[in-house]
Amino acid sequence: MPIVPDFPDAGRDAQSAKGPAGREVPEGGAARLGGPLFRDENPQEPMPTPPSAPAPQPTHAAPQPTPSSQPPQKKRAGRDLRAAIGVGVGLGAVIVVSLFFVKAVFVGVIAVAVVVGLWELTSRLQERKQIKAPLVPLAVGGAAMVVAGYLRGAEGAWVAMALTALAVLVWRMTEPPEGYLKDVTAGVFAAFYVPFLATFVSMMLSADDGPERVLTFLVLTVVSDTGAYAVGWRFGKHKLAPRISPGKTREGLLGAVGFAMAAGALCMEFLVDGGTWWQGLLLGLAVAASATLGDLGESMIKRDLGIKDMGTLLPGHGGIMDRLDSLLPTAPVVWLLLVLFVGTG
Repeated sequence: MPIVPDFPDAGRDAQSAKGPAGREVPEGGAARLGGPLFRDENPQEPMPTPPSAPAPQPTHAAPQPTPSSQPPQKKRAGRDLRAAIGVGVGLGAVIVVSLFFVKAVFVGVIAVAVVVGLWELTSRLQERKQIKAPLVPLAVGGAAMVVAGYLRGAEGAWVAMALTALAVLVWRMTEPPEGYLKDVTAGVFAAFYVPFLATFVSMMLSADDGPERVLTFLVLTVVSDTGAYAVGWRFGKHKLAPRISPGKTREGLLGAVGFAMAAGALCMEFLVDGGTWWQGLLLGLAVAASATLGDLGESMIKRDLGIKDMGTLLPGHGGIMDRLDSLLPTAPVVWLLLVLFVGTG
């Protein structure tokens, strides 16, 4: 049995020994006993507030602003427009100069864009998904694909595509077999998505009026994107594909269609040999559809990878692939319609 100090009324003696100020403590350790009969050594301090009790509010608190009293937020673009415009003008100057002076130089520009785009795509695949698509055969085969399309047309492009896919399969065999299937699948996809689709631009260039055809293709795609951005930013209310690209709206799509059809009528009437304005309307409609689908397709890829941009090479634009997203799927559409409307040239 524990020894208890001889205090007849421990609670009363402890309280009287402390006095009103609670400064003295009786010897023997009575003040250290726990339980509801004993208080802390400083009874003048306020008791702590229970966690469930609401925090006291100041008497003269400043009134909180209501949502209606806050100034309305202005719509802002998601990128640096000055940088984007400057880079866009610089790229446009390079394209126009190379396109109308020496065709071979423009083919080189396409090949360089393809190689950089492949590097961005394969780098993001490896960083985010641990997919190692072999870059060396893709870069060499992609550049060869662009040149073959310019020199030999569709037949040369298909042969170069098949050889590139074969090179990807063989190159990956030099590494361990783990992940082989996903790596070569991603490699063949990259070969088709970037260089093969870009080959249709070089095939357009090979016609007698090739520079005018390529310029029409570029103008329509840029005008479609610009119309979608301008109309969507100003009037967009209804989302087009919120799970893929929340910024795109149905109103923006209508703007893309209207701008592209107007530009198509002008380009086919005044740029392309043998073209008419009504063909330009159909061409503009097709470009607006393919450019929008291409943009959504790359947005789907970037969402799967968990990234906003494919790269940071172009200030205000992201990477090369972020500028090729609507151009790549539009190239075969424009090439095919021009062949149907005015022939191969």
